[in-house]
Amino acid sequence: MGYRILETDDIPGHLHERGHWEDVADIRVREVSDGNMNRVFLASSADGTRSLAVKQALPWVRVAGPSWPMSPDRADAEARAYAQLAKVAPDEIPAIHGYDPENHALVMEDMSDLEVLRTLLNEGASYGPHTSARIGELLARLSFATSDFGMPSAERKALIAASVSPELCKITEDVVLSEPYVEHEHNHWHDGVDDLAQAFRADTRLRTEVADLRHTFMTSAQALLHGDLHTGSIMVGDREGTPVVRVFDPEFSFVGPIGFDLGLYWANTLVSEQRARALGRLTDHADQLRLSWEAFETEFRRLWPTRVDTFFDDAYLERFLRRVWTESLGYAGTEIIRRIIGFAHLTDLTTLEDPVEASRRSLLLGRELIVSRGELPDVNSVRAVVHPT
Repeated sequence: MGYRILETDDIPGHLHERGHWEDVADIRVREVSDGNMNRVFLASSADGTRSLAVKQALPWVRVAGPSWPMSPDRADAEARAYAQLAKVAPDEIPAIHGYDPENHALVMEDMSDLEVLRTLLNEGASYGPHTSARIGELLARLSFATSDFGMPSAERKALIAASVSPELCKITEDVVLSEPYVEHEHNHWHDGVDDLAQAFRADTRLRTEVADLRHTFMTSAQALLHGDLHTGSIMVGDREGTPVVRVFDPEFSFVGPIGFDLGLYWANTLVSEQRARALGRLTDHADQLRLSWEAFETEFRRLWPTRVDTFFDDAYLERFLRRVWTESLGYAGTEIIRRIIGFAHLTDLTTLEDPVEASRRSLLLGRELIVSRGELPDVNSVRAVVHPT
């Protein structure tokens, strides 16, 4: 039949045809699309005892419509990423029940009982003791398993070839790693940071360091990435007394530098900290970078003895982790800056009554993480940058 855009009335038949639901008359469907890119539907039984989510990639960016075309093949990348994640971190992703490649539609666990992490943080909640550590462990497992340390060379080459995503990588290369530093129609910002936006464009040192990070992003095929890991792509909650963390929306997934995912997450935690400080609600915000890095490093070291190529010895591990740390700091800085003077801004700041002070602090922090990343050897040195005396 070929690709077709699914509507609410199509979902019962779609689920039935693909063997996910027997009684079509029992299905109740509502659309819950919220993100920028895709459509999402929730299907539930009449008695509320069963539910599934259906996510379809449109042939354009959902919030822009046909004026911004985008290949729905991005759903293929998301399905591949979930397949890899399920091998190493099945409890930190939604359960995937099936993928329809013809219609670029995933059928997955209903997570409507959980909350988006960013939403909770903006409302004044804390991260809790588990969230960042779980993220760090997930990234370590995914990184190791899909790197040359954890995957035989031939399998790695096949993964790289299958995961090429030129259209979505180009978005990141432009929106995150170049546009905020040049004149571009996508860029916008609050009047109160105009001087910093202009200064960053004229800052030769900053632009050179960003160019270095951009080139690394374009050329360093270290491991499979989520590609868009932020507090809006993490859901948290509690099920039967057990803390739940779910990472979702890996449609920007491709094989790239390990530090990119860590950097995106750190950027969001650092900005959420600035929001909390502005509102006088600081709880555990200041500790999230440390918790996620320590979990990542600990898990990566635990996996190291299982590496498939033992030529990479323990001494190399130290050098490799130092490089990941340094690049993660740099990518954190680029994500902070683009979220304030680039295309897609963070509600952490935009929903503040007066976002200027927190935005300025965040921008200056972002710049410092980029240009001084090689001089920040540990978490304590980063804290000194976040809170200069």
